[in-house]
Amino acid sequence: MICIIKKEKTPTEIILKALSKLRHAISSKELLKRTGIKDKSVFYDTLHQMQVRGDVYVNKRHQVFGKAGQTRVTATVYSLSEGFAFVRPENGGDDLYVSSDRLKGAIVGDTVLLKNIVETPRGKKAEVASITKRRQWVTTGTVRKSYNGFEIVPDIAIRYNLPILKSDLMGARPGDKVQAELVRVPRREKLSARVVKIYGTAESAKICSDAIVDQNGIPTVFSEEVLAEAARAAKEPITQEELGARLDLRGEVICTIDGADAKDLDDAISVRRTERGFDLGVHIADVSHYVREDSAVDEEAFLRGTSVYFADRVIPMLPKELSNGACSLNAGEDKLTFSALIRLDEKGEILSYRFEKTVIHSRVRGVYSEVNRIFSGEADEALLQKYAPVLESLKAGRELAKILEQRSRDKGAMDFESGESMFTLDENGVCVDVRPRVQGEAEKMIEQLMITANQAAARLAKEEQLPFVYRIHENPDPERIKALVSLAAALGFSTQRLRSEKPSPADFSELLGQVKGTPAEQVISHQVLRTMEKAKYSTEPVGHFGLALADYCHFTSPIRRYPDLAIHRILSQAQSLGQIELALRFASFAAAAASESSKCEVRAMTAERSAEDCYKAEFMKAHVGEEFDGVVSGVTQRGVFVQLRNSVEGFVPIGAFPNADYRFDGVVTQVDERTGSRITIGTPMRILVAAADIPTGRIDFMPAGQEINSKETV
Repeated sequence: MICIIKKEKTPTEIILKALSKLRHAISSKELLKRTGIKDKSVFYDTLHQMQVRGDVYVNKRHQVFGKAGQTRVTATVYSLSEGFAFVRPENGGDDLYVSSDRLKGAIVGDTVLLKNIVETPRGKKAEVASITKRRQWVTTGTVRKSYNGFEIVPDIAIRYNLPILKSDLMGARPGDKVQAELVRVPRREKLSARVVKIYGTAESAKICSDAIVDQNGIPTVFSEEVLAEAARAAKEPITQEELGARLDLRGEVICTIDGADAKDLDDAISVRRTERGFDLGVHIADVSHYVREDSAVDEEAFLRGTSVYFADRVIPMLPKELSNGACSLNAGEDKLTFSALIRLDEKGEILSYRFEKTVIHSRVRGVYSEVNRIFSGEADEALLQKYAPVLESLKAGRELAKILEQRSRDKGAMDFESGESMFTLDENGVCVDVRPRVQGEAEKMIEQLMITANQAAARLAKEEQLPFVYRIHENPDPERIKALVSLAAALGFSTQRLRSEKPSPADFSELLGQVKGTPAEQVISHQVLRTMEKAKYSTEPVGHFGLALADYCHFTSPIRRYPDLAIHRILSQAQSLGQIELALRFASFAAAAASESSKCEVRAMTAERSAEDCYKAEFMKAHVGEEFDGVVSGVTQRGVFVQLRNSVEGFVPIGAFPNADYRFDGVVTQVDERTGSRITIGTPMRILVAAADIPTGRIDFMPAGQEINSKETV
């Protein structure tokens, strides 16, 4: 008798077999059911390993694609014109050209798999093999009258206006900001539109911001289930059993320091001078205690990824019952925290650290502007009295922060000007003032202390080989470095150190030091940022180039960032679970959190910048016809950009300069061939505000002393 022993299939083989029977993507939850694998941890860990190897592809919606799809390049349709589109590969590289008859009906924002990629003299081109994720067939835009009736100027990168029938306007009028459904015109490449929502006049930055939120797919409404769950969690009392399981720091001198209008206070500090150096406590709201794994609130926070900040509103990651209530470290209240307790020497070197679940009682609700007045010696008696309980701690924190800042500078960390703006709105939400955001000494102190806590958390995770979500910033691309060197050299700065085979962070920092305080500071800082890779979240600890740190993560803001909440959850279990158990439970979770959070961060930044442009245009529209002093911040073939002292930037077309014949040198200068006069980065220029278009955020300037010709402006 021959005994045949049936070999048991591995989880990988089971998953591949299930996928082989499908011709479409499948959600990871549905795939789990189909495989029959009983242990969820084994399934998700196997799926993660398969994704790393390239056996499968899992998108941010947790849809799984078999290997056949993965062999093709995944890309996103970036712009759409009549007759063609450009797509951007997910893993980087140059954009690819796709003719409209090879798009398979894809539009801007669709995720596609590409095939037949070929190199041509004009660049790469490809065909769409399949559409793996459809964006909604809607866009926001502005209605306007056209020669043939009406059309919508779309806010997404569709490079033509969308015709619309009068019957499809739904009552919208020219000048209204609307949301419109995209309609495929039979036998034509062009799309048309149908209004589905009217926001109001596009001449309001607030209205435009409403459309920007929808355009970027940012969720604004919490479901009843999420709100009810958050309310229940917020009302849970702190039990004696919970207090007994935590390190009690209520006797420590602890305070928060935030902006005057902040309501979600998620970090507090305590600093003590010691004989050897400093004892630093960074106490972070224990959000993971209230937001439980796989709960409705957790799933919603995962999808939002981050809070989004506009001039007139905050779109929070968590419901206010948690963000502004139970999790907020309000002064005078016992609060549950997760604390980084760090010991440093006189030079700011980390000697030891530990992370503990704690309970604190903040003594003072600190405000940046008030602490800055204390540090500058301008505080009155009333203010000194308010901060009396924590003055020694603030003094020690200030001393430590200066040491850390110098240490960071010595290591080559890059010191960028933030370039951020502050907006003042009136009672109707109209922007009446714009100013550059200035970081005071208190803000810099908190930043240094938070960086130290983030560094310690990442170091712990790497040493213990935990599944983790790191904040990484990879080495810059050599081709971009060459472009930076050309620009800096053209402006007269030394670039020798950047010409080495592999420039270090210190080499870039040295260039930033050269331009500090010069007219070229803004443009060089901007170009250095463009040279850098985008910071993102990853499960691999490759370090942070910009901060010149080998280990870094985001630990300090779990109320407003999901990666911070994710690593709180992992660190909370690190002491009670073994390494294998941690990997089984959190490897896939960490990978998903890193990927989704990176995408949510980009989405939030895109929306925030678009809204800021609208508010700047709204402010400048009230000053059309007025003159301002500025400096040239950019030079192109078509004209020059001029930045005003209030941080607003506008464009001056080269043809607007009277009695001149300017020619672009291809780098950073326009030269008048008649007189030899030069316009370059940093050239002072007095301008006249010619036009401001709120829906697009575009601002047009003219050289001062001229009359506005409406045909030459927006």
